Amino acid sequence: GRSSLPPPRAHPMPRTSARKTPPLRRDARAIFDAGLDAVRADEAVLRALRLERTPKGEVLACGRARMPLRPGGRVIVVGAGKASARMAQAVEKVLGGRIAGGTVVTSYGSAVPCRRIEIREAGHPTPDRAGVEAARRIGRWADEAGRGDLVLCLISGGGSALLPAPAGGLTLQDKQKVTAALLRAGAPIEALNCVRKHLSALKGGQLARRAAPARVLVLLVSDVVGDPLDVIASGPACGDPTTFTDAKRYLERYGAWWSAPARVRRRIEAGIAGRIPDTPAPGELASSRVRHLILASNALALDAAARRARGLGYRTLILTRRLQGEAREAGAFLAALAAGIASAGQPLRPPACVLLGGETTVTVRGRGLGGRCQELALAFALHAGEAETACLLAAGTDGRDGPTGAAGGWVDGKIIQKANNLKIDPRNYLSNNDAYRFFRRVGAHVTTGPTGTNVMDLVVLVVR
Repeated sequence: GRSSLPPPRAHPMPRTSARKTPPLRRDARAIFDAGLDAVRADEAVLRALRLERTPKGEVLACGRARMPLRPGGRVIVVGAGKASARMAQAVEKVLGGRIAGGTVVTSYGSAVPCRRIEIREAGHPTPDRAGVEAARRIGRWADEAGRGDLVLCLISGGGSALLPAPAGGLTLQDKQKVTAALLRAGAPIEALNCVRKHLSALKGGQLARRAAPARVLVLLVSDVVGDPLDVIASGPACGDPTTFTDAKRYLERYGAWWSAPARVRRRIEAGIAGRIPDTPAPGELASSRVRHLILASNALALDAAARRARGLGYRTLILTRRLQGEAREAGAFLAALAAGIASAGQPLRPPACVLLGGETTVTVRGRGLGGRCQELALAFALHAGEAETACLLAAGTDGRDGPTGAAGGWVDGKIIQKANNLKIDPRNYLSNNDAYRFFRRVGAHVTTGPTGTNVMDLVVLVVR
């Protein structure tokens, strides 16, 4: 079919014979795996958490935090996210019988066996009734926590969708209708988060408020650029800088106020009038009672990947920890960057490794199957052509790229050669957002299986 996309090899690079080409694919995968291994959620918990027995009693040490476990006090474990079940399993290894109970909710297919912590599964990214019931169960644990108790809260990517319990008097459908209206209007993430927190029973610090006077220790695996505590899983234990008034302003600004269910409007008006409490302000959740610790993040993965790349002999640059924007545009840019490295030694002389972390987006125009990492890699292939001096690997750290079973895709010069031999045009696959089927045809998927973590995406570019 016809396409307005640039033709392949828009940024030609020097070619070498296959006989002399270094094992770039092997190196790219080793560098990615080093980054992934550094942020596996269960291992991150085991590295950070330890139970110490002192003459004055037991102390839970986590990072710089030391939290005495008071005589007669309980340890309650709650949490939500795609990595939360693995985190719970690791917590049980550390605390064992010291855990009184708790509930953690994860996505379907991500549960692992635990002895003392109840593991539930629910819908992600689309919330469902199972998520509502699990969130209510978590809320009850928080409500039952007493002064001598410690609530250990395990949060990871996907936690917002997995904690969808609506505020009193609302339904899940109410929240979904409002969210859909804001999305159609192009509302930014800060608007979505503000409104969702004010329609929720747990988000925006409300889980920590309900656990008072118990102490709360929040362990996080961050899937958000910059690791803002109030954004990760919509901040269930973090003070909220927004108010009911802000929520109404956002709904009005994006034309969603009068289309919102009457129950939603009544709740927001009641909050503005002070008839129901607002979400906890940042100062309400004192640091002496509520502590947060980020155990794993994209930045940590990038640092580990960089160490591995240097160990393999590559000059290494972490280009950005905030990769965003259209996936296909990022792929085209990286093809130009690879060409510059190969031909002019800019910004690094070969052998070079460029690393990027973050999360791109895909504007869906076609009807194909794919994900942002595969689309980025396909765009790179289209622009880099058959150059054999570079290899790019782009993959999600959770092991899934979009609604596919692949984590991402890898590309080197032989991929376009193989596509040409198969008489398939990568431009057609890209224009149809069908990167998954392209990489299946050429045998270049990155597969990891479920990883038990989620710190956004890693992109590895190696150039010889």
